[in-house]
Amino acid sequence: MLRRPVFTSPRAAGALAASIAAFLLLSACAPTPGPSASPTAVASPTPGTTTPAEPTLVPDGTAEENLPVFTSVAERVWATDQRGAGRAYIDALVTAGFDRSAMQVTQDQSTVGNPAESLQFSVRWGDSECLVGQVGPSTGRVVTVVMPQLAEGRCLVGTTRPIDW
Repeated sequence: MLRRPVFTSPRAAGALAASIAAFLLLSACAPTPGPSASPTAVASPTPGTTTPAEPTLVPDGTAEENLPVFTSVAERVWATDQRGAGRAYIDALVTAGFDRSAMQVTQDQSTVGNPAESLQFSVRWGDSECLVGQVGPSTGRVVTVVMPQLAEGRCLVGTTRPIDW
């Protein structure tokens, strides 16, 4: 059996060797715990420091200025057992001060009754922007962005669920 080399040029092999050498050199510079370090030690806060404030809605602000609160709300819901329920995101956004009438949300279940692989929710902001969130097994985390509005002031493409509760 004839084996082909992984690298067809000395330049490619040299680049890999240089990358490995740089990695090893940099990892050797990483600090190592000394005898006084304890893996269970917890750092105590410095006196006079405060915990960063939770982001709050800026009603007259831009979509970009309100993205941190939108993201924070979505992350709080994502951390609960309601992470796959569109209503939970909408209700939490309303509680944070976002306008329910400017929201859209996709279905929680697929057309065959399985939990949706991806759930999207949005808030129309002003005349031209949207705060859009996506969660679900397909993302594995909360993803939020500011996007331009679509035609007719919509934020999400396709059929969305009525927000009638």
